[in-house]
Amino acid sequence: MHKLVTLILIITFSLPINAQDKVVISEKDSLKTQVIDSSKVKTLDSTIKTLYNVISGEKGVERNWELFKYLFKPGAKLIPSGKDAEGVFKVRYMSPDDYIKSSGDWLIENGFFEKEIHRTVDTFGNITQVFSTYHSFKSEADDKPFMRGINSIQLLNDGTRWWIINIYWTQETNENPIPKKYLTKN
Repeated sequence: MHKLVTLILIITFSLPINAQDKVVISEKDSLKTQVIDSSKVKTLDSTIKTLYNVISGEKGVERNWELFKYLFKPGAKLIPSGKDAEGVFKVRYMSPDDYIKSSGDWLIENGFFEKEIHRTVDTFGNITQVFSTYHSFKSEADDKPFMRGINSIQLLNDGTRWWIINIYWTQETNENPIPKKYLTKN
């Protein structure tokens, strides 16, 4: 009897600990639910690595869009910038859902891997600004990137987890090469 009581106590006290490691999310208007490992947003490093991993995959491989959306604070924006056909710099403001609608199929149809090659981090209190230089490939087996650029990622730590507030980025061009200080290894 004593062993049974001890076992029940161990199980009872372990449940809350295990529950904190996983988060169950459900998609609106859907019966689909997914368990997400909350360690993916526990540290700044795990949040940035999860961002790069979740958008990357070989041609034909579905992305985990629920995990992608889980990274972002409600109201967050993804903001690509670049020149339009007339040579004028423009920006486009997208929600995570807008990004999925505009880029999701392309990522799967073409294959896409974005790999971080340098990171500069500035933190004040609970806010952090990350300059993250990336190389992009169509397949993980590719040797030469087809594109490079810098993601400016703003994050919030709410005391429990990290949230992406915005990602503002631009691609490298011949007229706008990435400065050497953003290419060196950390």
